[in-house]
Amino acid sequence: MLTLYSYPELFGVADNNGYGLKVYAFLKLAGVPFVHEHVFDASTAPRGQLPYIVDDGEIIGDSETIIAHAIAKYHLTIDAALSPAQRRTHHLVTRMLDDLYWVMSYSRWKDERYYPAFRDGFIAQHPQIDADGFEKAKAYNAQRYHFQGIGRYRPEQAYARGLSDLQVLTEIVPAHDFVDGERPTSCDAGIYGFIANIYYLPIPTPLKAFVEAHENLIAHCERIHAMVSS
Repeated sequence: MLTLYSYPELFGVADNNGYGLKVYAFLKLAGVPFVHEHVFDASTAPRGQLPYIVDDGEIIGDSETIIAHAIAKYHLTIDAALSPAQRRTHHLVTRMLDDLYWVMSYSRWKDERYYPAFRDGFIAQHPQIDADGFEKAKAYNAQRYHFQGIGRYRPEQAYARGLSDLQVLTEIVPAHDFVDGERPTSCDAGIYGFIANIYYLPIPTPLKAFVEAHENLIAHCERIHAMVSS
């Protein structure tokens, strides 16, 4: 059976990282049986990143590569009916979520207004992670943010990027059903992975305030959450 390795669950979602939750939701929506193993230290993962899967002894990292592998190996039809235009939209949304990731992560690990609440909430649910280990992860992320660039932004500049990404999502996500109609696709799984990690986070970041002000984002998130949490 396929095994998914990803970050720990948090605040009611199966993975507190958007990419891991995207893969988790995709596998659930596509009906692929899997075992879910949670990891905090990603140093031994492919490229030092989570999520990754082990499938019949094959180790595969990167969320998009995992999804492509599952579609090909298990002959999944979740995206089979998409038009070329819809596939282009999926590609653009995926790349935009890559940008949103950095702002979402910044709000948790870099912004000192929200970091203490994130740290305390995480350790409360995962007491095996001590404060020293968490501070090491914070320092590691600070390096990542600096070299990626987001760490050199003032908070209002960083959030402006994320809010502009979320604004585009409000124009893509419908009030009812899913992005491409009555059935969810991999695009819905990707959007859920990130929106759920903003919406269910009980910390009043600017990103959460934006999501809470848009009923279509909330409704879409809750629809997917109900489908993948059973």
